[in-house]
Amino acid sequence: MLSLGGIALFLPLIREDLHMSFAQAGMLSAAATFTYALGQIPGGYLADRFGPKRVFFIGILGSTLLSLNFGMTQSYPAALANQIVSGAFRALIFAPGLTLVASWFPADRKATAMGVYVIGGVSGNILLSLVGPFLVNRYGWRPPFIAFAALGVCMAFVYLALGKQKPAAGPKHPVSVLDAFQLFRYPIMWVCAGIQFIRFGVTTSFNFWLPSLLVADRGLSLQAAGFITAMGFALTGPSNALGGYTSDRLRNPPLVIGASLGVLACTSALLVVVDSIPLLVLVVAVNAIFLQFYFGPLFYVPVEVLGPRVAGISAGFCNMFANLGALVFAYALGVVKDTAGAFTWGFLATSAVCVVGVALAAVLARMRTRALARPHGSG
Repeated sequence: MLSLGGIALFLPLIREDLHMSFAQAGMLSAAATFTYALGQIPGGYLADRFGPKRVFFIGILGSTLLSLNFGMTQSYPAALANQIVSGAFRALIFAPGLTLVASWFPADRKATAMGVYVIGGVSGNILLSLVGPFLVNRYGWRPPFIAFAALGVCMAFVYLALGKQKPAAGPKHPVSVLDAFQLFRYPIMWVCAGIQFIRFGVTTSFNFWLPSLLVADRGLSLQAAGFITAMGFALTGPSNALGGYTSDRLRNPPLVIGASLGVLACTSALLVVVDSIPLLVLVVAVNAIFLQFYFGPLFYVPVEVLGPRVAGISAGFCNMFANLGALVFAYALGVVKDTAGAFTWGFLATSAVCVVGVALAAVLARMRTRALARPHGSG
């Protein structure tokens, strides 16, 4: 997560060091997100075909080595090229990791497991947000970036040595490339894809641009912005598991999805409307709780409907559209900031998109009910 959280947190300094505009800074995120999105279905296919453990290791090692390289870049073109390649390696992390963790849990706890999976990355962002600004004051942004990346490389090999993959139960039915293309046949997958587009677009808008909004629009110091960002990550982490647990207990993922998007529609608008700093911190806190509250439920619906055999591919399918949303939102907010001089209109538009997400959640509820009344694979 360093290549995302670290760049976002240190972005004011990175922009100054590499002489970037806000639009160019948004392009850094957009470029990585584009290759990350394109690699989602291949990453899920490789996990289903060859096992998630080895694919996950390759993704972790490649992305942390590229984070190490990013700390040494001296120009915007080099940083952009780094992020393009980094996105491709990060694509080998998400679907394999999600599949690996969820495989150890029974069906009525898989949404919770999928929420727990995200906590590791969020925990790293909390540590980075708390420690990073103080290290930056003393050493600049490059040494902390390189140090965290080097630690990530070491942890990749620890995972390779100690990580375990659950043996397949029963006869194996290897997935084929055709299985990936067949996902496009199911209307419920398109509805999930639409919500995923909104989900990660909103998440990226908040995580990538929040430090810049606090520093550039609200005049806070990087240390204060880092503290608020860390608070947000600290609340987002456990909310992933709590949202999955709530969905599992209610047995109603669409309800959790729709309610979360309703809250985010309000907080996205309030983020640029409230004047009081204490109220702003409260809005950030509430927003952070619901930002990924519906992560597990949303990724679980395709597995619930289509079955665990294509868990990796379905996760990759959904996350591809999620990251296309992140690409659009991240770049658009940078352009809005450059054009209007503030993030206001960008976050108001984000609020409107969340309302669309609530409507899609209602559609998903009806489609899921019909799909579960039929055998797996009839979507």
